[in-house]
Amino acid sequence: MRINLKHYINGEWVDSTGSEKEDVINPATEEVMGTISMGTKEDLDRAVAAARAAYPTFSQTSKEERIEMLENIAEEYAKRKDELIDVMTDELGSPLKISEKVHYNMGYAHFTQASKSLKDFKFEEDRGGHTVMKDSVGVSGLITPWNFPTNQTSTKIASALAAGSPVVLKPSELTPFAAIILAEIIDAAGVPKGVFNLVNGSGEVIGDGISSHPDIDLVSFTGSVGVGTKIMQNASHTIKSVSLELGGKSPLVVLDDADVEVAAKTAVNNIAMNSGQVCSAATRILVPSSMKEAFEEAVKNVLNKFPVGNPREKSFVGPLVAQKQWDRVQSYIEKGIEEGATLLAGGTGKPEGLETGYYAKPTVFTDVKNDMTIAQEEIFGPVMSIITYDTVDEAIEISNDVVYGLAGYVVGQDPDTLKKVASSIRAGRIVVNNAAPDFAAPFGGYKQSGIGREWGDHGIDEFLETKAILGFPS
Repeated sequence: MRINLKHYINGEWVDSTGSEKEDVINPATEEVMGTISMGTKEDLDRAVAAARAAYPTFSQTSKEERIEMLENIAEEYAKRKDELIDVMTDELGSPLKISEKVHYNMGYAHFTQASKSLKDFKFEEDRGGHTVMKDSVGVSGLITPWNFPTNQTSTKIASALAAGSPVVLKPSELTPFAAIILAEIIDAAGVPKGVFNLVNGSGEVIGDGISSHPDIDLVSFTGSVGVGTKIMQNASHTIKSVSLELGGKSPLVVLDDADVEVAAKTAVNNIAMNSGQVCSAATRILVPSSMKEAFEEAVKNVLNKFPVGNPREKSFVGPLVAQKQWDRVQSYIEKGIEEGATLLAGGTGKPEGLETGYYAKPTVFTDVKNDMTIAQEEIFGPVMSIITYDTVDEAIEISNDVVYGLAGYVVGQDPDTLKKVASSIRAGRIVVNNAAPDFAAPFGGYKQSGIGREWGDHGIDEFLETKAILGFPS
């Protein structure tokens, strides 16, 4: 049982000014695994004041000082590897292997990548008639989601610190303990007081408080479109900068020369990874009409290679994060059946033998039309929609016929066709033939998938303001 009733403010763990607490539930057992304190407006004000006080000095630190700081954080992060893996398995329900290979590794990669990107980053550029300088944006409020407790949190923290921006972090109350360990890591790395602050709490109190706070200069948020819209409304009152990474309904375009088995494994991996709770997951699978039957058979054959089960045993798919999320996924499966899609695998209810825990069956629909609800709305669970097309141009049209544009995927062999499809999908990141992750590459979305970019030098740039100076003495 983890009990942490303090917030990290101005370099110290301090008691909340309120008395409200929140239990954190292990989604695999449905039992309480810990308790946190729910912060108040006064707690947030103290954190923002600490960050504001740290800004004048921290924003003027040298690039070399901040590189050393990020390297120290990465070193301390590595020391806590086993504990981070353990806590994410409990609070998120992530299988141990995924907690290590995905969640832990991504968090570590963002700190190391930010330090590398910072080495070549130019904060001042002489452009002949004027000089362009980049200054820290000021105090940044970070609001992070539950589905990747280290990834999104680490990329925001690393980029902000690289830019010289003090931060106030609000992690999700569903998965707060990885963030609490991150605060301990940052403290052990010797980050100056006030530069990093953590306040746990609800979206209504701490989240809304961050996005509307007059002394916060930028809000960086990852989560739903609905909350992102509210953040923009709150931020508009003080015209603060906003960076949003929101939802997705990403296509996987299977070309007619693709290996069917590879394509099927790629498709299933997308809905199985993190139990489908991935904003960039490919959930609409576009296959040529001529390949439909072969692809459906391949998908059914590969599903058993992604077993659902106890995250502490040999499994690839763990539970959904909470009862509310399980109910949401079930409602979409029911909607798909109602709208006339064909259920190829899975369905409603829990997998056999997994009555305790928020487990959902990996579910595959075929004969899906792109105007169906399950093809248009983000489900955030292990649900796939197979949609057929007859020409590449039709596949591109279907791919872009959603309000989202976070990611896209293409599998096939012909280089010209791969390039055509990849360049035509209106999304922020396109993965061709299962290309390996690149933490220097920008991540973010078109349309209602967000504003701005994270990761690498683009992530650092989000936390900077651009200044032009004319007549700079030489």
